[in-house]
Amino acid sequence: MDSGMSHEPASAMRREGRPRSATRTINLALQGGGAHGAFTWGVLDRLLEEERIEIEGISATSAGAMNGTVLAYGYAVDGRVGARKALAEFWRRVSRAAMNSPLQPSWLDRALGNHSLHFSPAFVMLDLMSRLFSPYEFNPLNRNPLKDVLEASVDFEVLRRRESPLKLFLSATNVRTGKVKVFERHEIGPKHVLASGCLPFLFQAVEIGGEHYWDGGYMGNPAIFPLIYGCTSKDIVIVHINPLERDEVPRTAMEILNRVNEISFNSSLMREMRAINFVTRMIDGGIVDGKHLNRLFIHSIFADAVMKKLGASSKLNADWSFLQYLHAAGRNAADTWIEASFDRLGIASTIDIRVQYL
Repeated sequence: MDSGMSHEPASAMRREGRPRSATRTINLALQGGGAHGAFTWGVLDRLLEEERIEIEGISATSAGAMNGTVLAYGYAVDGRVGARKALAEFWRRVSRAAMNSPLQPSWLDRALGNHSLHFSPAFVMLDLMSRLFSPYEFNPLNRNPLKDVLEASVDFEVLRRRESPLKLFLSATNVRTGKVKVFERHEIGPKHVLASGCLPFLFQAVEIGGEHYWDGGYMGNPAIFPLIYGCTSKDIVIVHINPLERDEVPRTAMEILNRVNEISFNSSLMREMRAINFVTRMIDGGIVDGKHLNRLFIHSIFADAVMKKLGASSKLNADWSFLQYLHAAGRNAADTWIEASFDRLGIASTIDIRVQYL
């Protein structure tokens, strides 16, 4: 994995004078991406295993919101062990729920080994219906199997009320205003998580407090500003699911739609990264007082070599073997990042924001 590490002088690390085993505190920014969120599960599983790393806050969207909510609940119940167990049980439930769905890889999809649903009759039908009809028409009862999975995985009363060091921020898009809405831990229930992952072509908008919400990815995938204003740690680790770049121009209708979605869902993050880069340059140039503005350190965990090979339809593939494959990829990516970046936490960014986002 190319970490894109910045070239902070080694003397800066020596001046810090911290032992290699010292604990570092980070914030997490988790992207959405359907079943591809199992990659983030793997990342979180490895980070929770690393006792030298503490998590202060999580800002998340869509599948990232589900991962973040389950992690925060499990952590409130039984710390790191509880968080890892809760995440594993959640994704197992997702896979079991999918077994009752016609959205399964066909024998040809499995033979090709591409983890897609391209040749699944149910997927082809769903794709066609979502282009011709709204979810208010083809899903009038507004059934969402993830609601049952969430309620079986999280006691939301415990999540809201139990004392826990973890801060949680979930983003959704207000349909009426087009603005991002951030829900905080003390108010989060199943509706808030589902609102963060409400794809408007598949599900009816989620109503909360008289407002209607769609997937948070349109306005914050994920939103960084809640971590800036609500947390003290300067280190923000972005877990990427959607590739920022693709080597080839998409040709098929599905490839084009997938790339449009990737660009759209990455756009808000790139805007925030531009703002962070601007403030960082002003602080480093002495134009503004760094005592009154936090200099943030940005990091990212990704596996583009894996994710670029996955088609858009694989985001609906919850086959257990595929989820395990993504989980393993996430653990490997996190392990590589820890080895390369741990000693620089609290000292420097381990990516060049200008190269990766500008």
